[in-house]
Amino acid sequence: MAAGEAFYLDPTFWVAGSFVVFIGGVVYAKAHKTIGAMLDERSNAIRKQIEEARSLREETEQLLIDFQRKQRDAEKEAADMVAQANEDAKILADQAKADIDAMIKRRTRMASEKIAQAEAHAVKEVQAAAVAVAVEAASTVLGDALKGKAGTALIDKSIKETGAKLH
Repeated sequence: MAAGEAFYLDPTFWVAGSFVVFIGGVVYAKAHKTIGAMLDERSNAIRKQIEEARSLREETEQLLIDFQRKQRDAEKEAADMVAQANEDAKILADQAKADIDAMIKRRTRMASEKIAQAEAHAVKEVQAAAVAVAVEAASTVLGDALKGKAGTALIDKSIKETGAKLH
């Protein structure tokens, strides 16, 4: 401000005066209470949004924990299923091996029985053939031996022995 100039010509005076009038009008109209109430209301709304966001965050974290637990459980269940399937496969393989071994033993036993039957049949046939040959040979030998007086004497002696054995 220049020396000797009137104070009302100074722009600072008018700015200061306008500010005082403005503040006075605000206080008179109780606008500061309205502004404070509006700010409190806005603060409460922000606080509610923060609480809601915190609640949503906690829910999300809980869901994440639940899903992680479910994933671990599912992985464990899958591993258990694989282990059970492997165990079942081993049991089935062992059972199949035992069944095959039993079938081989049964077929071996049946083959042995057939071989034994065939051997017995062959032995019977050989014995029958041997008996037939022996009878034929005996018939021939006895036929030759029973010719003449010696044969008649032998027959008479056999008849007597047979008669004595029967009585």
